[in-house]
Amino acid sequence: MQTLVGWHIEMDFREDGARTKAAAMVRLPDGTELRSHGHANRHPSDPGQERVGEELAAARALNDLARQLLSKAADEIEDVTHMPAHPRM
Repeated sequence: MQTLVGWHIEMDFREDGARTKAAAMVRLPDGTELRSHGHANRHPSDPGQERVGEELAAARALNDLARQLLSKAADEIEDVTHMPAHPRM
């Protein structure tokens, strides 16, 4: 029997001229909330494309969330095995 599990990630953006900031948050089934931030800066000679800045900032925030999830998983593995865990992306 398969169990369907879903996680929802919230992503907010703030844009200030050529700078875009992203804030991401995921709430895990165990109640843990992980938060991260990412940013992007548009070069002055680049055309104004807000979507591109959002995509870059979001990718960087999600990358940080991925690192946090790996660290959390490693801690949980080590709690059970009492041996160092080194999960990789």
